[in-house]
Amino acid sequence: MSELQTILAPDFLLRNSLYAGCVVGVACPLVGVYFIMRRMIFLGVALPQISSAGIALAFFLHGLGLHFLPHATEEHWMVLVGSLTLTGSALFLLAVLERRARAGTEARIGVAYVMATAASILMIAASPHGEAHVLSLLKGEIVAVSDQSLSILMGGYALVVAALIACYRELLLVSYDRDMAIALGRRSGAWDVALFTIIGLTISLGVMTVGPLVVFAMLLIPPLAALRLVRGMVHISVLAAVIGVGSALVGFYVSFRYDLPLGPTDAVVAGCVFGIALVVAPWVRGFRG
Repeated sequence: MSELQTILAPDFLLRNSLYAGCVVGVACPLVGVYFIMRRMIFLGVALPQISSAGIALAFFLHGLGLHFLPHATEEHWMVLVGSLTLTGSALFLLAVLERRARAGTEARIGVAYVMATAASILMIAASPHGEAHVLSLLKGEIVAVSDQSLSILMGGYALVVAALIACYRELLLVSYDRDMAIALGRRSGAWDVALFTIIGLTISLGVMTVGPLVVFAMLLIPPLAALRLVRGMVHISVLAAVIGVGSALVGFYVSFRYDLPLGPTDAVVAGCVFGIALVVAPWVRGFRG
């Protein structure tokens, strides 16, 4: 109980980390529902790693004197631009290849994941900024979130959630039944671009703040758990967000109580919720009739 009182105290030293975990726990599952609907689970694995490669690339180019932003630009913005650029480019390329040749999509995503991982390692090793410094950004310092990082995360994710709500019908139709969307006169290509932009922003902001492991866990595990318990897009989205923020809260308490790494703890807690969902799903379906 004393640990809980410490965590809830207004002057708690790690309150930014708690808030960041909760924000990611709400926003990422809402985006992750579309990964599940579009059967893009493997893409959810690859994109956080590609985003990490974008962070490493930004530092690598900056160290070589190739400044794509003014030299005095703060580190957070440089990292965000690098992450967004590479994530957006990868999304665009994969989308183009998928529309031209649907076969082999998983293979292309697998190649992208391997290449991004290898490129990250090589650029970290060659970075003039120091391996330890760049590596800490790639992992996401969730236990040391600054006020600026938290503000950027909350502002960006507020835009993401607002866009998901405003474009709910179109994104749902294009994701669920593309042929029907085209028949109804929807510009499916434009809505694909909108969704991929939302995905790219969500992953880039999350990886920059909490790291790829937490982002991947929150993108996929809460929606998968919710899918086994409820039906309907709205119900799945709401329950996924509840599971995400609940996992972040419980994970933070367990991490603080037992002095464990926060990111992996959040992921394990979310995985345990998924396991519980698998066990109780038959009873829930039986209750619904």
